[in-house]
Order: sequence, then structure tokens, then C-alpha cells
Amino acid sequence: MIVVPDFQAILSDRRQKWPWFDHTVRAASRYQAQKGDYYAAGMTYFSVLALFPLMMVAFAVAGFVLVGHPEWLDEIRTEISDNIPGSLGETVNSLIETAIESRTSVGIIGLLGALYAGLGWVANLRAALTAMWESVHEQGGFLVTKLKDFAALLGLGLAMAVSLGLSALNGGSIMRSLLELVNLDTVTGVGVFLRIFSVLLAICATWLVFTWVISRLPREPVPFRSALKGGLLAAVGFEIFKQIAAIYLASVTNGPAGVVFGPIIGLLVFVFTTSRFLLFATAFAATTQEAMALAFVPPPDPAVINTRLEVNAGPSIGGGIALVGAGVLAAMGLAGVFGRRR
Repeated sequence: MIVVPDFQAILSDRRQKWPWFDHTVRAASRYQAQKGDYYAAGMTYFSVLALFPLMMVAFAVAGFVLVGHPEWLDEIRTEISDNIPGSLGETVNSLIETAIESRTSVGIIGLLGALYAGLGWVANLRAALTAMWESVHEQGGFLVTKLKDFAALLGLGLAMAVSLGLSALNGGSIMRSLLELVNLDTVTGVGVFLRIFSVLLAICATWLVFTWVISRLPREPVPFRSALKGGLLAAVGFEIFKQIAAIYLASVTNGPAGVVFGPIIGLLVFVFTTSRFLLFATAFAATTQEAMALAFVPPPDPAVINTRLEVNAGPSIGGGIALVGAGVLAAMGLAGVFGRRR
């Protein structure tokens, strides 16, 4: 006789014994209930639509500064190659070169196109994050909403700039220069230390960006402490994903189809997976104990009172005969009682 284990009971038992596992299950349930994959697909579409116009404009504007500081441009290329795996990083670097070379030709039409694409992207991102928090948001005016989205877009750009600035302190540039300054660059194991420090610093920089996105981009206020936990999860997962993605994209782009479609495939996979990481981390932040204690509880549905009108047409013929008979019997009984008393 084959005994089928009760997986539901096993799962319930593990959730009671392991709080971290219970939290993960709650986050996965929230992600699925709020259609996280659908939002991630929408974010991927808007990201691909908005990425290249925004980068063209951003680096065309920055080109006036970078053209006079080639060492900064080299640093940016290195960071992009380290953070965007495979041939996708090379595509982004070539796009930067093109944008800097044609910096003077980007006019008002290019700025308006990039602004339109960027606002659509950030609006979709904010809607997805708000859904993961299960926040109730009242739709505001069109102009006010777009102004808030524009401010969020600028804030995200600033957060990414700060993150890139922190990542610039990697083992191959500033840190090595500092070690050479204090004559520690020849110490045994300094290379391993620089590598570990570089990875930890990259995680911290990514943690900063993800925490800002999770806590500030939803359309309703959220607990910052919970956002820190979600941001750390997203940062660690993102760093692991980058290492795996580099191997995967290298295998994909080796074939004949990969030579032509490799960058596009890489971009779609990279953005979609990163979007799922971000939304799951947001669901993780939204299902902490402190976040659930502050969660919005919808009021019960209003009671519906229905009145029912019944019309009684009186007894039927059979019922009337029965009532007359009952009356006769009652009268005879009363007469008998009074007769005995006399």
C-alpha cells in the first residue's frame, strides 16, 4: 500500500518552525495574487521602449562633460561591462559612444521622445510596485500625476548616479590607488581583499538603488524598514543573477541566431528577470510583520436590506370548513363544562 504524504500538513509544519520560510511563502503568494509576472512583462516592454531614447539623451547631455574627461568615460564603460553581462554590455557601450559623438544633434524632438518614453516607463513601474504593496490609491489629476512621475524619474536617475559613483570605488581604480599610497599594494592577499571589497561595495550600491525604488516609487507611503529588507534581498539576488546571466548569454550568443538577435534576447531576459526580482523583493518587503500591521484593511461590503411583501388572500374553502368545525367542537366543549358546574 502506497502512502501519499500530506504535503499541505508538511508545508504548514515547516512554516510554523521556520519563520523565514513562512515569510517567503507569504511573499510568493502576494506576488502571484497581484499578478507579478504580468507586471514584469509590462515593465520589460516599457523598459525596452524607453531605455535607448533615455540613454541617448542622457549621454548626449553628459557628453559635453565626458568628452573633456576621458578617464571618467573609461570608468563608465568598465562599470557597464561589469554590471551588464555578455554582448549586451558591448551594445550599451557602443550606444554611449554614438550618443556622445552626436551630442550636438539631439534636439527638442529627441528630448520630448525620451521624456514621453520615460514617463510611460516610470508610470508602469510605480503601478507595479503599488500593486505589490496592495496599497489603495485614488487617481489624481493627469497633470499632477505626470509631474510626480517626472520627479520620480529624476530621483531614480540621481539614485543610479550615486550607485555608479559608489561602484567606481572598485578594486581596480581608487581603492588600489589608496593602497599604493600607504604602501599596502604588495601585501599578500591584497588582490583577494580588493575583489571581495569590490563585490560587497557593488551589493551596497545596488542595495541603495533597490531600497529607494521599493520605498519611494510606490504611489502611497510604505514602511522604510521593510523596504530595506526587500532591497537587500533584491541586491543579493541581482548580483548572483549577473554572474549566471554572463554564462547564459555567452552560450546564447555563440550560435548563428545569437549573433543577430543576441543583444535583443539578452536585453529581454535581463530586464524581465530583473523586473521579477524587483517585484518579488517588493512583495517580500510588503509581507513583513511591521508592513502587514500597517496594511490597509478594506471595509466590509454594505449590508443589503430587501423587503418582502406577502399578500394573504384568506383561508381556502377547505381551511374555512376546518376552522368552522374546530369552532363547533370548542363550543360544545365549553357547553359541557358549564353544564357540569350547574
